[in-house]
Amino acid sequence: MATQSSYFPKIIFFVFTLCCFISNSNARLLSEKLTWKRLLTVDQSGGGKFKTIQDAIDAVPSNNVDVTLILVMPGTYKEKVTVPEDKPFIILSGRDVLNTTITWDDSGDIYTSPTLSVFASDFMARYLTIENTYGPGAKAVALRVSSERAEFYACRITSYQDTLLDEGGSHFYSNCYIEGGTDFICGNAASLFQKCHIHSISKENGAITAQRRSKPEEDTGFYFVDCRVTGIKSYTLGRPWGPYSRVVFVNSYMSSEVNSQGWDDWGKPSTHSSVYYGESKCYGQGANRSKRVEWSQSLTNQEAHTILSKTMIRAKLKIKA
Repeated sequence: MATQSSYFPKIIFFVFTLCCFISNSNARLLSEKLTWKRLLTVDQSGGGKFKTIQDAIDAVPSNNVDVTLILVMPGTYKEKVTVPEDKPFIILSGRDVLNTTITWDDSGDIYTSPTLSVFASDFMARYLTIENTYGPGAKAVALRVSSERAEFYACRITSYQDTLLDEGGSHFYSNCYIEGGTDFICGNAASLFQKCHIHSISKENGAITAQRRSKPEEDTGFYFVDCRVTGIKSYTLGRPWGPYSRVVFVNSYMSSEVNSQGWDDWGKPSTHSSVYYGESKCYGQGANRSKRVEWSQSLTNQEAHTILSKTMIRAKLKIKA
C-alpha cells in the first residue's frame, strides 16, 4: 500500500462542507483533469479489452497502488460487481449517466443482494446508473459502500427497499440521484450528500433514511446539504435503525409530500432522547416544522455549523493529481 506521502489529499470533506454551508460556494469538488497510470476500457460491443465491468476490476493487481481508470462505454451491463478490499485507487467512470447502467435484480439480504459492492478504499465512481430492479416486497440493495473512503459524482442509484447501503466508512455523494421507497439510504457511514436529488417512491410514509449509529461516541451520520427532496406520496425523512441515529438536512428543498411530523421512531419511543434529527434553513412546503415531532431539532446556523464541524468526515481520498 502506498504511504500518504505518495499521494496528496484530493478532497478534504470538512473544508467542502464548511464552504457549502457558510459561503454556499460552488467550489470545484473534483478536478476534471484526473491523472491515472492505468486505463482499462469496458465495451460490450468489443471495442475495449473487456466486455464486463467485473473482468476489468479483476484485472487490477491486488494491493494496487496506481490510480486506475476503468472507463465504461455506454450500455446496460447486467452483472453483479464487487470492488474487493485489496484493489484501492479505482475510478469507475461512464460517459453518460443516462445510458451507462449496471443492473441486477437480486433480493432478500442487504449484504448479498447489492448490484455494486465497494470494499476498497480510495474509490471513485461517476456518470453511472446503478440499479436493482427487483421492486417492492423485499430488501434489494443497488449499491453497498463499505469503503474507508469513497466518492460518487453524478450517479443515479435506484431500487425500492434499502437502495443505498451506506454501510461504513467516510463517503461523499455529489449531484447524485437516489431513489427508493423504504429506508433507501441506510447504514452507519459518515457521509455528506451535496446537491443530490433524493426521491421517494413510497406509497405511504416510507422513510428516506435509516441511519444505524449505535453508540454516542461514534462520529457517523448522514448530512444532506443543498439537496432536493421529493416524493410521489407521503414520506418521512428518517427513522432510527440504531438508537443514536443521526441525520441532518441543511439548506435543502423539501416537497409537500413530506409527512408533517417529519420523522418516525420505528415504534421505539426510547430513542426520542438519543437520536439526533436536525433541520436548518430548509425550504419548500415540506420544510414547515410547525407539526414536527418534538424530539427533532430546529437548528440555528451556529448549531448546524457546530454539528457539522464536530462530526464531519475526516477521511481524504488519495487520488494522485
